[in-house]
Amino acid sequence: MNTPTIDELTLPIEGMTCASCVNRIERFLGKTPGVEAASVNLATETATVRYRPDLADRAALVAAVEAAGYDVRTKRPSGDADAAPTLAAQLADDDIERARAARGLLLRAVVSIAVALGIMVVMFVPQTTVAMTDLNRLVLIPATFIQFWAGGRFYRAAWRAARHGTANMDTLVAVGTSAAWAYSVLVALRPAFVESAGVEPVTYFDSSTIIIGLVLLGRWLEARAKGRTAGAIHRLVGLSPATARVVRDGIDHETTLEAVAVGDLLRVRPGDRIPVDGVVVEGGSAVDASMLTGEPIPVVVGPGDEVIGATQNTTGTFVMRATRVGRDTALARIVDLVQRAQGSKAPIQRLADRVAEVFVPLVLVVAAATFVIWYVAGPEPRLTLALTSFIAVLVIACPCAMGLATPTAIMVGTGRGAEAGILIRGGEALEIAHRVDTVVLDKTGTLTAGRPSVGALVTAPGVTPGELLDVAGSVEKGSEHPVGAAVLARAREDELGFRRVDGFRAIGGLGVEATVDGTRILVGTARLLLDHGVDLTPLLAEADGVAAQGMTPAWVAAGDRLLGFIPVTDALKPGAREAVADLRGRGLDVWLVTGDDARTARAVAERVGIPADRVLAEVLPADKAAAVTNLQRDGRVVAMVGDGINDAPAIAAADLGVAIGTGADIAIEASDVTLLGGDPRAVADAIALSRATMSVIRQNLFWAFAYNVVLIPVAMGVLYPAFGITLNPGLAAGAMALSSVSVVANSLRLRGFDARRPVHSADAPAPAREDGLA
Repeated sequence: MNTPTIDELTLPIEGMTCASCVNRIERFLGKTPGVEAASVNLATETATVRYRPDLADRAALVAAVEAAGYDVRTKRPSGDADAAPTLAAQLADDDIERARAARGLLLRAVVSIAVALGIMVVMFVPQTTVAMTDLNRLVLIPATFIQFWAGGRFYRAAWRAARHGTANMDTLVAVGTSAAWAYSVLVALRPAFVESAGVEPVTYFDSSTIIIGLVLLGRWLEARAKGRTAGAIHRLVGLSPATARVVRDGIDHETTLEAVAVGDLLRVRPGDRIPVDGVVVEGGSAVDASMLTGEPIPVVVGPGDEVIGATQNTTGTFVMRATRVGRDTALARIVDLVQRAQGSKAPIQRLADRVAEVFVPLVLVVAAATFVIWYVAGPEPRLTLALTSFIAVLVIACPCAMGLATPTAIMVGTGRGAEAGILIRGGEALEIAHRVDTVVLDKTGTLTAGRPSVGALVTAPGVTPGELLDVAGSVEKGSEHPVGAAVLARAREDELGFRRVDGFRAIGGLGVEATVDGTRILVGTARLLLDHGVDLTPLLAEADGVAAQGMTPAWVAAGDRLLGFIPVTDALKPGAREAVADLRGRGLDVWLVTGDDARTARAVAERVGIPADRVLAEVLPADKAAAVTNLQRDGRVVAMVGDGINDAPAIAAADLGVAIGTGADIAIEASDVTLLGGDPRAVADAIALSRATMSVIRQNLFWAFAYNVVLIPVAMGVLYPAFGITLNPGLAAGAMALSSVSVVANSLRLRGFDARRPVHSADAPAPAREDGLA
């Protein structure tokens, strides 16, 4: 049975204002046939939809969004209808659109506040000079202009929501300001009618206009702050050069980056940024990839070596052949991963979304009840108290902060991680990472450099080093393992390893076997040879000595005859010991799981600071996942750190999969977190970043909920009987605007995150666990 194809599409949404909008759009998308999952992000104003293309298409998804009462922005057309816009062009278009919207918000906010201040000044004119009825009629025109020009966006959004039987933040603002404006119009045009009811003819034009102005000002500030949360994407895209030098018939032609095609020859001069991914075909240089991979030392490249787009050429000149361009380059894939992460949603946000969906209707009921209670049972002036309390409750209630609490923190946290070479797949990975209490480390390629070299050969009696190396090198020609590559390289240095090989077979986690000149040859672990009846006793003492130094003995046998072993050493990465110390210092239990010899594994563990009882050695790749599962059965939250290839099953089985990689092999699908550059210290950095991000999210959600819990009763007037205090609607509007801005500003603190310095109390180290496997 064929598994149905699942596609993913991101839709830019217009008209969202609060968390209730988010939940409504998700529900409508989720009910669309063919949609597997939908996640809407208020901070990025996008909906990410996973769907079956045989059952749904973009038109159906757009229709679902529109049915929910919102619009999908259309992309600006590029110059070439057939050409996909570059990342930089898309970001530029988004920036232009965002700037245009922000200017519109600011203009309406400033005009509204200015008019409100003018109304306040006019209302202080002594009535001996101008009658109050005349003053009321004088300010009616500018107040009405503001109500429908600046406040029109609230009416449009509220009407869209009402047409679909729902309400949102715009509904609250529209109803609240309309009540103040409509009552004031009645007072201004029919003062006698109001006086006949025993009510003082007081208008609230200043309140309706200042509320609109402050709400719009808050949204402008919020938009500016949200724009700063996407700074990491802009900085990453900014690494890529705008042009490239294509070599045709020996002549250099400067062209735009979009025009470069796979197979083109490109010249890279000193100081240039490499335009796309490719392979050097002529010349050489040293390339600084630190901006992309975190590796501080430039790497020397020559013909046949791979280079990564957006990295910096230093001193030499070379010609390269483009192998990946456009959306396929390492940089583009990194940006795509960060964008997906920033548009994702952490599970903790679901509570806020569910609350927000019922919050606005509840506020409308509470506001109506507040009006009735004050009007029926309140002291004089009852109508004034009832109306101002009604308006204040509607305006002060702000689900915006609830909707922004999580996505803004995720945007800044994942962006800050990308700048530090830590690619986090999304909000769910961030939330899991902060709960990790056990870290399982692979050895080769994680703690060690993954570039083994051969030491002094140890031979059995009657066997020469040349014979041992010739046989082993010949067999390892078919191997892709780093140890095999080291043995083959050493054999080639001595001009050995060219014998004919038949029947080559790799034995996972143990070694290789093949037939050389009619004799079966085994090269691999002690276990491999013992399983085939080879006696290792003559060289066990020497092997123990080699293993104690952290070297791995690669045993070699011909038939059942022991030929000797080849010591292979893999240098520790410079930051390996510091990485383990940092993890343990943060209260994490650190394990080493490797397929290497037990003595070698313990020697390496001792050098990096992992206790001997936290070492699992001679573990086959397929059994690494079982080791992770055993730790999980003990109630642990486990992060598995490996090179993302032979460790993929264990990475996938772990609660948090962490892949150590480089910019060239960034697409490691099994992992939740990918560390560019391969520095093991980044493991602790990633966990520290997740803890800091989750701390900010919890703070944001606390203040978003606490704000409403405290201020809505104040707006209702609970303090009036005892203290004579009510909440002015204008102040309510200011407080509402500041609540959203404060949430975004708090999230922006993560831009200054330093993994070496805890910035939140939640980052303080906890005691390390000392219990063993269950």
